[in-house]
Amino acid sequence: MQLLLAAVVVLPLLGAVAALLPAPPGLKGRDPGQAVLRHGVTVTGVVLAAAVALAVGFDHDHPARMQATTDISWIQALGIRIHLGIDGISLPLLVLTALLTFLCALYSYFHLPVGPSPKAFVALLLVLEAGTLATFAVLDLVLFFLAFEMVLIPMYFLIARWGGAQRTYAAWKFILYTLLGSVVMLLGLLLVGLKSGTFDMVALATDNGPNSQLSHTVQLLAVLAIGIGLAVKAPMWPLHSWLPDAHTAAPTVGSVLLAGVLLKMGTYGFVRIALPIAPDGMHTFAPYLAAFAAVGIVYGSLACLALARRGAKGDLKRLIAYSSVGHMGFVLLGIATMTPTGVNGALFANIAHGLITGLLFFLVGALKDRYGTTDLDQLAGRTGAALYGRAPRFGGLLAFGAIASLGLPGLAGFWGEMLAMFGAFEPAAGLSRPAFLTFMALAGLGTLLTAAYLLIVVRRVCMGGKEPAEDGGAEGLGTAGSEESGATRTATRTAAGATRTAPAIPDLARYEYAAWSPLAVLTVLAGLWPAALLGLTDPAVQQLLGGGK
Repeated sequence: MQLLLAAVVVLPLLGAVAALLPAPPGLKGRDPGQAVLRHGVTVTGVVLAAAVALAVGFDHDHPARMQATTDISWIQALGIRIHLGIDGISLPLLVLTALLTFLCALYSYFHLPVGPSPKAFVALLLVLEAGTLATFAVLDLVLFFLAFEMVLIPMYFLIARWGGAQRTYAAWKFILYTLLGSVVMLLGLLLVGLKSGTFDMVALATDNGPNSQLSHTVQLLAVLAIGIGLAVKAPMWPLHSWLPDAHTAAPTVGSVLLAGVLLKMGTYGFVRIALPIAPDGMHTFAPYLAAFAAVGIVYGSLACLALARRGAKGDLKRLIAYSSVGHMGFVLLGIATMTPTGVNGALFANIAHGLITGLLFFLVGALKDRYGTTDLDQLAGRTGAALYGRAPRFGGLLAFGAIASLGLPGLAGFWGEMLAMFGAFEPAAGLSRPAFLTFMALAGLGTLLTAAYLLIVVRRVCMGGKEPAEDGGAEGLGTAGSEESGATRTATRTAAGATRTAPAIPDLARYEYAAWSPLAVLTVLAGLWPAALLGLTDPAVQQLLGGGK
């Protein structure tokens, strides 16, 4: 188990180095570009197999105990150790990261985004995977920061070199926001380590009682500094503005990994560091975190509604990016309740968001490849997508992703949001219940708004149909200037639509089935069998909130 966890973290780095080296003569093949893409699929596949083996070998009877641990001295003078381990909180995120990266590599093998070099693309993808996996596996504050920062450079280049319109602006905005947040977070991590005398996250989590080395003031400063850095990555309103630009400009696989994995690093940091290490400081700031989360839920939904309306020229990819602000708001709200119910809901919502939003970004990227645009007004008219008629399997899968995202019971999106609101209904002792009931009500309003904009998207994109911008002139002429019957007007519209019908588009290809089906299947399984995930997280959360006991 120790070797497996070490391999999961190290293999992507070795694979990235190997991707940049000349291929051996027997492995070059006819196309060197395809050879290196095949290398990416192989390495990520091996990492996924190792992660699944970790999950199978994990002691499910004791998920609160750190397992597969490695603890060796690294920088002895500073007390920094190479400390790795997984428990019921980190294991699902580790497997999710390995799965999404493998699916991205598989999709890219058949559909590489336009950019400079396949070698560089694969190497950056593997470095990104290594950083995210390490973030969920390390148990030392300094190593956590290094892994946390390790993902920034590869994501910057994926956006800046393989992205779409305004990619340079979006990449710089992404790197500046996250770097500035990380600088503040580093100060908080150093404060905790120097005041407590250790950077070991396990030791700090079990020493947060009355005899803790961290005073109330130190905990306040630590949570404020660490929380700002984590909130930027989460992303929490109003520190979210980098996210829509980054998602809109990023290539498809960049958007999938950004939404499915990178956002989880911020919320994971709140659960792994802020809650157990500085509980007093977290208790003080919890109402403010919950308030920002609740506002983010409503704000994200209203922004999506504005983008979905007719004539707004809303970008479907940008809309899903704003939906992430709302969905991650539920995660932050659950964490802010500081209750087992709320934190379990937050962790469940993390996984559900990774599965569902990852699937949606895959679908929207493929939609752009087919139509050349993600502009809703262009997709939704009589000459637009109407996916149910033109590509029924594609349209059905897009509708499934939207329905899952709005939190339909029986699918993964439901449980996390419900448990987060249950946690807000009865927050931890000492927190203002009237305030959290208000936040719960705002979150409930957000669920209604989410259902509204996602159903509008499904109706417009999957069903197509009449759009006022296209039919308004003809409609007015028929009403004011003629005596024709309704049947005649309908026939006229049908004939006009037939002459302007967009060409047929290809339905789902085999590689798209292979890359997207696992996400759809897991969304259903997590929705129908939530105990599989909650059984892992709940004992670990109970111990974490109980001071490591």
